[in-house]
Formats: sequence, structure tokens, C-alpha cells
Amino acid sequence: MHIYPDAKAVVRDLAPDEPVILNRPHAALRAARFFIEKFPGKPLYAVKANPTPDLIQTLWSAGITHYDVASIAEVRLVRGLLPEAVLCFMHPVKTPSAIREAYFQHGVKTFSLDSVEELAKIVDACRNPETGEPATDLRLAVRLRVSSEFSELSLASKFGCDLIEAPQLLQQARQHCDWLGVCFHVGSQAMTPFAFVQALDRTRAAIAEASVVIDMIDVGGGFPSSYPGLEPPPLEDYFAMIARHFEALPIAYNAELWCEPGRALCAEYSSMIVKVEKRRGEELYINDGAYGALYDAAHVDWRFPVVALEDDLRDAAQDFAFYGPTCDDADYMQGPFALPGDIQAGDYVEIGMLGAYGTAMKTGFNGFGNAAQVLVADEPMMSLYRGDRVRPDADNVVSLR
Repeated sequence: MHIYPDAKAVVRDLAPDEPVILNRPHAALRAARFFIEKFPGKPLYAVKANPTPDLIQTLWSAGITHYDVASIAEVRLVRGLLPEAVLCFMHPVKTPSAIREAYFQHGVKTFSLDSVEELAKIVDACRNPETGEPATDLRLAVRLRVSSEFSELSLASKFGCDLIEAPQLLQQARQHCDWLGVCFHVGSQAMTPFAFVQALDRTRAAIAEASVVIDMIDVGGGFPSSYPGLEPPPLEDYFAMIARHFEALPIAYNAELWCEPGRALCAEYSSMIVKVEKRRGEELYINDGAYGALYDAAHVDWRFPVVALEDDLRDAAQDFAFYGPTCDDADYMQGPFALPGDIQAGDYVEIGMLGAYGTAMKTGFNGFGNAAQVLVADEPMMSLYRGDRVRPDADNVVSLR
């Protein structure tokens, strides 16, 4: 496949009237190898962040062997692409048919749960259909509810059992599985390692009260990427804090440590070229938006890096808001997005750091949503993995005591 040097080369060659997704496999490879080499345990890719087959295969080639799948559709997708991958069904609420298909047809053994009802559902769905005997090779992970106060997007309200419920659920799950873990999720884009300290302290309390053997701790996702106004500490600080608290847990001597990065593995994988269709003061009408790859920019006011692709723009940067292409007033992204003050209709803009959730959230609403995908060789606009960040003397790291 042809690889363009950068976004400007794509514009010169294609002059596209529809958005173009620019993929950077080298950026995903670098992120995956970083986690494999530096995280003190096993990283699972959270497929929901970007289910693009090429990306999944790129991560596999980098050494990612385990995948966090959250639906039977994701199970089928990854199993079809990677026959030897280890799939872990980490959505705490599943249908019996999804559990049954995952277990019997796709070899899934690891399931998460946060209630007695879900435990019973998993046990029943995985019984031998001929004898009715329960499965003897289940690997279960009880999801604990933890705080999302240090994260930009909360994941604290929907899933997870309370600390008061966890000990009994752990005891009951232990009776039905060959291998028992505890998992949690601190929320998306955790901006301090202390988010994991709080969660692991909560995990310690649940395990101590349950007095059962724990074979795995899964600290979930939440590992951040860089965006305008959101510059996190180095990921090594997160890893060191997690390792130190993991070692203090009352767990089996050979217990495994897992994590489920999604955003951190794929945010730098993609950017997008959009075309300005109209300018109205400080508002630019572009050909992608709230119902496309810019869902987060519209619905959670996420700021993405932007750069104008025209060589003849001379004015100083000023802040713009975007309107997307649909007829819906909600198709609006307030930004601010800093672009040259003389930008106008017909000009092109590259929007960066869209590898996480951008492609996954695109729809065809109002007849829009088409986007070609091409490969580019240049660097993402922002990166945690290039090695060029200057670490300040005092980082955003919270001490243990």
C-alpha cells in the first residue's frame, strides 16, 4: 500500500471533498512495545477504543497477545483476525447466548462480573450441554467500583460492586472458577498515578475481608494520552506506582498483574483531514463532526490538536469553533481550535490524536460519514512515546505517604 509522507502530500494528491483518515502503524507499534517493555505485567488491548482490523493486527505483530473484548461482536472480530489471541470478555453484563458462544465457539475462558446474578449466568451458560456439569476452566474477574475523581471521563457509576459487597462476591466466585481476579477501571484519561493508588487500596481492603486466593489483579485502563491542555506525567510514573502497590497486596505469590489500555495504545494511530466548507466569523463549517470522528469534541468538549495544511496562510493563530456537516445544531464543537486567522472556505485542516474512539464512533447520520483511509509516515502531532518530552523537576505525581 502506498504510504504518504504527511497530510499535505495527501491533500496535494487527492484534493479530497470528504474527510480522510490518516493512519500511522509505526505509532501504534511504538506504543504497544512501550507497554510490553515497561508495564510490570501483561497489557490487554481494549478493542472498543478502535476496532479497526489493521490496528488490531498491528498490535498483535508488536507482541500484544491478550484482548479486552466487550461484546460478542468484538469477540467474533478479534477471533476471526487472530486465531491464537487470548480473549477476555470484560463487560460485566452479558447475555447468556453471548457467554455461551464466546466460551464454546471462541475459546473464551475469562469473564468479568460485578453481581451474584452475573456469576450465576456465567456458570449456567458454560455448563456442558450434554451432561449439565459446570465448567472447570473458568477464569473469573470480579469488578470493583472505584473512584474516577482523577480522570477526565468517569467510569464509576455504571459497573462495579461496592466495597461492602465485594468480599462475599469474591468468596462465591472462588467456588466456581479455576482462577480468580479482581478488576477495576479508574476512568478515562487519568491525569495522575494516584488514581491507581486509591483503587488498589480499595482492592486490598476487599481481598483482606474475603480471605480468598487471588490469582490476578487487573488495573483496567485510564492510562492517558497527550492533548491540548491535558499533558499527563510520564507513563513510567503510573507503572512504578502500580507495581509498588501491587506488590503489597495480599494475593498469591505468583499472581498476575494486568492492564487494559485502549486510548494509550491507539490515540496516536490516527489523525484526520477535514475541509472547511464555510467560515462565519470565528466558526468554521467542516465536513466531519459530532456524528463522525469528532464525537468527543462535541459531546465531552474534548480538545484535539489542529494544524492548517495551506502554505499561504499568514495571519496569527486565533481560536475557532467548528460546525459539522449535518443539519443538526448539536453538530457543534466549541474547541477552542487554534488556526491561522485568515483561514477560509476551501482550506484543509488536520485534526490529530483521533485514533482513540474517533473511528469507532463514526456514523452515517444524514448521509455523511464516508472517509477514505490512507497510511502516512510522519509523526503524530503529540506523543508520549517519542522520547522528546522534557520531564519537569516536579511532576504531577502524588507520593505514597
